[in-house]
Order: sequence, then structure tokens, then C-alpha cells
Amino acid sequence: MTREPSIRDLSLKSLELFQLAAHRTSLQEVAAEAGLSVSTVSHHLRTLERQLGTSLLDHTKRPMVLTPKGTAFLRNIDDALLALRKAKAEATAGAPKDASYLRLGAIEDFDSDIIPELAVRLSHAMPRCDFLYHTDQSQTLITMLRERRLDLGIASFPADQLDALVQRSLLRDPFVVVLPADREVSADDVVRGKTDLPFLRFSGDLLIARQIAAQLSRLGLSAPSRFECASDRTLMAMVAAGAGWTITTPMLFSRGRRFHDQVRLHPFPGKTFARTLSIAATPDCALAVLDLVDTTLRTLIAEHTLAPMIHQAPWLTEQFRLID
Repeated sequence: MTREPSIRDLSLKSLELFQLAAHRTSLQEVAAEAGLSVSTVSHHLRTLERQLGTSLLDHTKRPMVLTPKGTAFLRNIDDALLALRKAKAEATAGAPKDASYLRLGAIEDFDSDIIPELAVRLSHAMPRCDFLYHTDQSQTLITMLRERRLDLGIASFPADQLDALVQRSLLRDPFVVVLPADREVSADDVVRGKTDLPFLRFSGDLLIARQIAAQLSRLGLSAPSRFECASDRTLMAMVAAGAGWTITTPMLFSRGRRFHDQVRLHPFPGKTFARTLSIAATPDCALAVLDLVDTTLRTLIAEHTLAPMIHQAPWLTEQFRLID
């Protein structure tokens, strides 16, 4: 008589690899992300299927897909694996120094000064931890957090897309106008299209571009556009060269220090608006690790960005600030 598989027969590693495989297109992707060989991943998945007595993945299809039974099995184990990870996180919540692995993602706004120093400080506070760092757009980071490919993300997150993620607001980053230093025009005239300066905008697929476009639409403004790109520093270079004007934020403006002598920073005329930069974490991320990253980030933002920018533009004092 065939014995039914008991819960102790099922390897946690096999279950985690199956969950990962369900969101990937090939064993090569799973192996690369898990840090294992393809043969090891294949062995775990085949063993799991053999123990359950059914096929979970259609190995003949490219890209790899779940079988109907695999889809049902995934639905049933997702919550269980989340509970296990959360229990493990809570068991080590008081000891970041004992953490063994942290996958951190951030938008590139933090790349120049803050992330390098954050990495150094975390490596000292978590000496046994292996770190994985990923830079991407906010929307991609949300997807990676939802799929448990990251533990923590630092970005501008739409509140209605966070679902079960834990979110902590970090920074109010107001939108501002940047003009060429050698043009004697007002920000109000430029924004209202009353000058010959064209609008240099962020690429439309970026969250920041959609935020700016929505505000201009609410105000009934339609600035003529000449140039569009994803790089904030390229936009700053174009403004510095006198090619037009742009809307950005103090956080992004601070990254283009070499252009500061060639541009002028102005408050957005009329009704101001801002984006919120936050930390988002998976529910199973250890609270002590989240606290450590949160506290360290706030210190670094205050030191590297807030203080220099407010010194340069004191009118930012109330608008550009850390969120309690």
C-alpha cells in the first residue's frame, strides 16, 4: 500500500523553490535568483512532484508554466510559507546582528550618496548578513516585494498598490521648478507657457512623470514639451545648457550638484504638491531590521540631502522634510 506523503516529507527548500518557479519562466532564472545550480533546483522540484504524486510544472512548455494542480497547490502553500517566514522573522526580531540575508531595492534617487553609506553602516550592524541590492523604478520594486524577491524597498509607492506590504513614510519631497540661470523669466510665466522656453519632462512611463502630469492637468496647464527622458541628471544638464525648463524635486535636484551654478531653483507657483518617499517591506521582514534601515536612512537623508538643500534654498524648510 502506498503511503501518503506526510508534512515532514516535504522539504521547505523544495516548497520555496516551487513558489519561486511559479513566478519565473525558466529553471535558469530560478537557479540564478536562488544562488543554486540548475540541477539542484531541478532535483528539488522533481522530488516535490514525486512526493506529491503529481506534476506541478509543465516541463515541456517554454516558458515554464504551472499545471492546474500546480496552480491549486501554489494557492494553498502561499499563506503557509508566509506564516513560516514571518515566524522566523519574529524569532530573530531582536537581533539584526544575527540576520543572514537581506534583499534591498531602491530607486536610483538614493544612489549617489545615501545607498553606499547605508550599505557600509548595515554591514557593520549586520556582520553575518549577505546583502543583495537592486535599483529599479518604483513600480518594479512593488512587484518584486509582492513576489517576495525583495525584503525591503525604498521608493515612491502609490498607497493603493501596497496591499499587504508594510509601509513607512520617510520624506516629503516637493515638486519644484528649475530654470536656466541666465534667463530672467518667472517660474509662473514659464509654467503657464508664456515664454519661449520648452518643457523638458520625465519619460511618461515613470511614476514621477504621471504625478507631474496629473497636477498640471488639475491646474488646467498644458506646457509645450520638447524633450522627454528618464534621467533626472540629463534633464538638469539640458536646463543648464539653456535648452528649456523642468519640474523636479529637491531630492533629485541635489544629485545634479555640478549644474547648480548654471540653474535656478524656484517653488512651484500657486498650489504646491509633493511626492512621498517611503520604505515598504514584506510582512515577514524582521521588525528590527526594518527599524534599523528606517533609522539609518533618516540620518543619512538629513545629513546628505536635507541640510545642504535647505541651506541653499531656505524656503524649502517647511516643504522638504522627514515625515514622523
